[in-house]
Amino acid sequence: MTTPEIVFTALGVVAVGSGVLVVTTKQLVHAALWLVVSFGALAGMYLVLTAEFVAWVQVLIYVGAIVVLLLFGIMLTRAPIGPSEGLNSGNRTPALAVALGTAAVLVTLLVRGFKDARIDLDPGGGSGDALGEAIFREWVLPFEVLSVLLLAALVGAIVLSKGGNLPGRNGKGR
Repeated sequence: MTTPEIVFTALGVVAVGSGVLVVTTKQLVHAALWLVVSFGALAGMYLVLTAEFVAWVQVLIYVGAIVVLLLFGIMLTRAPIGPSEGLNSGNRTPALAVALGTAAVLVTLLVRGFKDARIDLDPGGGSGDALGEAIFREWVLPFEVLSVLLLAALVGAIVLSKGGNLPGRNGKGR
C-alpha cells in the first residue's frame, strides 16, 4: 500500500467510527460534535483524492454551516443537553442487524466489483476549474433539473407554511 492509500484508509476508519458514535451517543451535543469529526475526515479524504475544491466545500458548507445550524437548533429549542433516555426507542438490536447486513452487502459488492482496480490520481483533477467544466459541459441538464426541483420544493414549503391564508379555505376566496 502506498502512503495516500494508508492515509485514505485511516481517514475512512475515523469517518466510519465517528459516524457510529453519532448514532450511538446518548448526548445530542456530543452527536453533533462527532458529526464534525466525521465531516472533517471526509474532507481529508477529498484532499487525498486531490479534490481540493470539494474538500473546502465540505468544510465550509457541512462543518461550517450545517453543524452550526444543528447546534443553534438544539440551543434555541431548549433540547436536553445531558444524556437523554427518552431518545432510545428500543430498536437497537434490529437496527444493528440491518446495519451489519447492509455493510456486508456493500463490502461484498465493492470487493467483487472492483477487485484490483486502480485509479491514477491526477493532481488538480478536483480543482474548481475542472469541476465547473464538468458540471456545465457534461452535467448541465441534470444540474438544471435539480435546480428546478429545489425551486419547486422551496415554493411548496412557502405555500405549506402559509397554511390558512390560501384562497378557498375558511370560506374565503373562490
